Amino acid sequence: AHCGDAVFELLVRAWLCESGRATNENLHRATVRYVCAPAQAARVDRMLPLLTEDELAQYRRGRNAHVHFVPKSATHEQYSKATGLESLFGALYLAGKTDRVNELFVLTQEEDHAD
Repeated sequence: AHCGDAVFELLVRAWLCESGRATNENLHRATVRYVCAPAQAARVDRMLPLLTEDELAQYRRGRNAHVHFVPKSATHEQYSKATGLESLFGALYLAGKTDRVNELFVLTQEEDHAD
């Protein structure tokens, strides 16, 4: 999950820069809105039907990890889903499956999320 957090944030930052959805003044705020646990949990809901059995198993391992702290901005369920997403993205990245990471990111991007 630790590595996946960085992978996911880099994807979000690159997407925001490439899409022009954020300016220098609000880039950080926009990034935070997409990488927060509630936003990641919503992405997971769109992503689950697209996962292979192996990917689903990796997601579940991360989701089921025992956490000691849940931020105020998220429910325990949202935080667990976000941890699962980060675990999956980290595992795929470390396995060299960056094309699959990019594919899942693009397929589950919510295009109508306004700035």
